Parts: sequence; structure tokens; C-alpha cells
Amino acid sequence: MGFFQHTPNDAWDFSGNNSVVLFEYKDPKTGKMVKASAHADRNGYFFVTDREKLTNGAGYPNKPTSLIGAWPFVEGITWAKSWNLQTGKPNIVEGQHPPKPKAGADKGDSIFVSPPFLGGTNWMPMSYSQQTELFYIPANHWAMDYWTEKLTYKAGSAYLGQGFRIKRLFDDHVGTLRAMDPKTGKIVWEHKEKFPLWAGTMTTAGGLLFTGTSDGYVKAFDAKNGKELWKFQTGSGVVSVPITWEMDGEQFVGIQSGYGGAVPLWGGDMADLTKQVTQGGSMWVFKLPKSLKN
Repeated sequence: MGFFQHTPNDAWDFSGNNSVVLFEYKDPKTGKMVKASAHADRNGYFFVTDREKLTNGAGYPNKPTSLIGAWPFVEGITWAKSWNLQTGKPNIVEGQHPPKPKAGADKGDSIFVSPPFLGGTNWMPMSYSQQTELFYIPANHWAMDYWTEKLTYKAGSAYLGQGFRIKRLFDDHVGTLRAMDPKTGKIVWEHKEKFPLWAGTMTTAGGLLFTGTSDGYVKAFDAKNGKELWKFQTGSGVVSVPITWEMDGEQFVGIQSGYGGAVPLWGGDMADLTKQVTQGGSMWVFKLPKSLKN
């Protein structure tokens, strides 16, 4: 088995703990089917790798990279300009590693980094539609001021050696639900949200895309064009993953509502933004109609 490292020498805590989705597609150049895997990383890049090369040890010394493509799925990435498809390594931007504190100082100079350690996306899984052949990424546009600090242990406090402040990139939105073509890296459509997106996405065979928002809505979209078809207010922020199942010939969708997690804990300006979100904890189930009216 091989591997692919998404952020070499990771100094920004991107970590890469995001879903990897297996899929197949027809190569537009050769016409052959490619067994691939896709990964939208916290570092802001969307990766497509060759699964067959991975099984043959790609990534190890003297083995070729499995990387097929690496495209930004958010704007404003500061730490890398692009990726070298031959080496499988990023073209790093100089000056994006926070300097150590100077002599006598408690902390180092601050640098501006985007995305922040909370990521262009995070734990919440993206989904893939075999109908549209698109991936649907719950993404966020934000950044951070980032600096090193002298380590002083204090019981009950984070022991990081780093300081940070999360801030917004744009005035009109933080969250952006994006549909991405894994063959070209093109963003086919997007839907912006005022609050950070912290819920996973789910596509159905009926051409629908479901997700939740931090201000409490469950939403359904047309997976092809991104048109918002339906929404329901749950009373608290949605930071979970929708699921679907069949029972007695009917299709159901379920999702949990109850705000919390990393954004209100670590989010800086974003935590201040989401203070207005009501707390809660509930499970919502919806039955889909057998056909949608135009």
C-alpha cells in the first residue's frame, strides 16, 4: 500500500483528517476508466489520486506519485501557490511559517494565514453524485493571525506554543457550499452562507443534495445546478451529517441539530458571530415525496 502526504512539513495544523471518497471516472484524454480517490483537505486543496498506483506503493522512495490533480476549492490560500504534479509536492510560499519569539519576547511576530487551522473544510464529509459526477464540499472562507508563544504550562488551558485569531475573508459570507468537477477542478456552482458550514453533505439518486447550516436550517438543493429547493428551521445549529434510508417503500432523511464543536470554542471572530445561535439537541426525520413538483 502507498500513501500521499497532503501537507508536507505541516506547520499550520491542517492535519488532513478529512474524508477520502473512492470513485471512478472516464479519462477525457484516453477514454479509459480511472479508479481514483478524492480528498478535500483542510489546507484548501482538492486532491484526486490514482488508487491503483497507491496499491503499488506510490509515495515511497523511488516510487512515482499517485497524484492526478490538486486544485484549490477555496479562495485566498496563502501557504502554497500550486502543486507540482510530477513530484506530488506543493509549491510553498515563503514567509508562511510563524517565526520564533525574539530574545526577551513572549511571542513571535504574527503572520496572516489562509485557510486557518480550522480549514477550508474540516471533519464534515463531502459527498459524490454518480449522476452529476460532481463532489459537494462544505467549505469555509476564513483566515487567521498566527504566532508562536513561549510554552508555559497552565492547568486547564491549551498547551500549544501557538497563538491565533480566526477572522473572516469576506464581508458577505463565511460558509460556501461548492460543487466541484474532479476531472477539471472547476467549481460548477456555489451557495454562500453567512455562518461557517460545519455539517456534512449527502446526495441522493433523486438528484438532491442535503446539508445543514450553523444557523439551524436543513436544506435541500438541486445537485445539478445548486438551486435551493427546500429548507427547514430546526431551532439550533446543524453540525452533523444527514443520512437517508428506505422503509415501507418510502425514503426518509434524518439529521441531528444542536450547535457546538470547534467553531464556538476556537473560532475567534467566528465564535463571536455564532453567539446568537441557540443551543439545542434534537433528531429530525423527514419523508421525501415520491416526486417533486416543478
